[in-house]
Amino acid sequence: MADINDSLDEADARHFTRPLPKSAQAQMRFLVRQLKGTRAVADLLGISQRTVERYLKGQLKHPRPALAERMHREVRHRWQPRIRARARQRAATTDGLFMSTRARFGFTAAPGTTDDPRVRHLNQALPPEYAARLFTAQDAGATETQLRAILAEGLGEMYFRDRGRRAQGLDVEFTDIEQLDLDF
Repeated sequence: MADINDSLDEADARHFTRPLPKSAQAQMRFLVRQLKGTRAVADLLGISQRTVERYLKGQLKHPRPALAERMHREVRHRWQPRIRARARQRAATTDGLFMSTRARFGFTAAPGTTDDPRVRHLNQALPPEYAARLFTAQDAGATETQLRAILAEGLGEMYFRDRGRRAQGLDVEFTDIEQLDLDF
């Protein structure tokens, strides 16, 4: 199942102008600089402070796969914050975002219509107001269900109801996300 937070982070990463640090030592050095200390990095990654110091000195070079994934995710999350903010601001005010998904959609509609959920592959541009709501909710720590509800509302408005030109009163359920790519 696709994760909306991860999809937003990947969309952010497409705007980076410099590559992420590749080696474990460089990633650890970046995190220590960002968090201003080895204790904070150790707490963040769930390792000892001494292990962080060993990575900084180059004594340890190859982290376990789980630790390597956590380090990469935390570095990517903190890399080039001004470029990330500029891209998000542009998406939230003028450009909007583009969504490509394969998921199960169900409907609540008028009696006599088919509302059985089925898997669909949709590509849809969402206007800036949905991008702004999505970014605000993510920054506020919204759950995956809350983020999914915002995307479902945007898809319902833009794709299924066509900005109010058809299917008035249709509510969209967006579940079982198999694939999700967001771009802005």
